[in-house]
Amino acid sequence: QVQLVESGGGLVQPGGSLRLSCAASGRTFSSYIMGWFRQAPGKEREFVATISSNGFTTVYADSVKGRSAISRDNTKNTVYLQMNSLKPEDTAVYYCAAGRSAAVTVITTQRLYDYWGQGTQVTVSS
Repeated sequence: QVQLVESGGGLVQPGGSLRLSCAASGRTFSSYIMGWFRQAPGKEREFVATISSNGFTTVYADSVKGRSAISRDNTKNTVYLQMNSLKPEDTAVYYCAAGRSAAVTVITTQRLYDYWGQGTQVTVSS
């Protein structure tokens, strides 16, 4: 069992930056692939970024590529999402997720994740 708690969301002006954190419970964090997803009002939840269990491989959605960076610290059981050059369309609730796979090193598909956090609101507005 893994519990995930996101933090770091808030209100930011367009062009600003935020760093989201996701703290995980349990001793097996380093064995999990981690991901970030987001859900804007009236829209389905969508993939943002994922990172392999060892942190060596990352994948980003086209919508955030070049503006965001996912990272993890396995000594702190925490995954991060640094978001820069934020746009109003980045406004959403951001969720982190944990999953395992014997076949792949990263996961972009929601249904393959086993554990989810409660989410943190990010609002980009002037």
